[in-house]
Amino acid sequence: MYYRSIADMNSTIARNLHRLPRDIDLVVGIPRSGILAANLVSLTANIQMTDLDSFVAGKTFSCGITKRSAALQRTIPEMRRILILDDSINGGSAMQEASIKAAAAGIARDQLVFAAVYGTYERYDEADLVLEVVPQPRLFQWNVMHHKFLSQSCVDIDGVLCFDPTSEENDDGPAYLQFLAQARPLYVPTRKIAYLVTSRLEKYRAQTEAWLAAQGIHYGELIMLDLPSKEERQRLAAHGRFKAEFYRRSDAVLFIESEHDQAVNIAKLSGKPVLCIESQQMISPNSAWLLAGLKQAKSVEGRQAMLKAAARAMLGERGYQALKGRVRKPA
Repeated sequence: MYYRSIADMNSTIARNLHRLPRDIDLVVGIPRSGILAANLVSLTANIQMTDLDSFVAGKTFSCGITKRSAALQRTIPEMRRILILDDSINGGSAMQEASIKAAAAGIARDQLVFAAVYGTYERYDEADLVLEVVPQPRLFQWNVMHHKFLSQSCVDIDGVLCFDPTSEENDDGPAYLQFLAQARPLYVPTRKIAYLVTSRLEKYRAQTEAWLAAQGIHYGELIMLDLPSKEERQRLAAHGRFKAEFYRRSDAVLFIESEHDQAVNIAKLSGKPVLCIESQQMISPNSAWLLAGLKQAKSVEGRQAMLKAAARAMLGERGYQALKGRVRKPA
């Protein structure tokens, strides 16, 4: 499973700006995620931006004082070339619909460039340019809580669906009960989750179910840790092991975990991928072993060996040798 974060998108755009025509005066984002991509292009290249519907209506976004210049004051009829951008393309229907809308603005087709940051394939009839090929199955940071994969996923609660309790709130007593009732939502899903798997204790099931119902969060099963107290949970260090064991036995294909070290442990013990919200990384079972090894390595030489192993695992031998050739210092 492939994953891209907002930081990944920004890097992809920066690496590929040279592939865009130099005379682009306006970038138009296809709502909603394409507006995120358009904003990153606009800020990096210092060109005007707007959304698709505003473009059809002949309107562009204003810019701040620090970015203002004559080039950013052009009206749409004065634009030489216009980039219509989406975050991703799969079948091409959304891009085709955007093309129909853009045509309504009365701009000649040879002035329009249609592009997507990510595509399942390198070439599409509907797009002039795909910045990076990311095959299916794939997830993005900006759509993960609205994706159909949630129906096949295990999802943590604290640090994912709501903010973690503070140390004062996490007293396994009155303050914690108040936290359970009033926890601030973080990422609220719009699809049903297969399994909620949490280190919250079983004795807090009623309070947890009440909060989930109040937030309108739908799920199949709620899996909680059946231990008598917070102290016992800490003594046994059961968090990652408990989650990994359920995940391993389940039919879920993904675990969404809040904390990085737990995510690495879950991937290592379950043999399945884990998406970490804290680090915005998709951690595969192989990379989990490597990350754990890096943390345990005591010497510089040991860490270097683990980094080389990680590079070989991710890039393959040919890719690893190519990377070595690029970074090798001249004699």
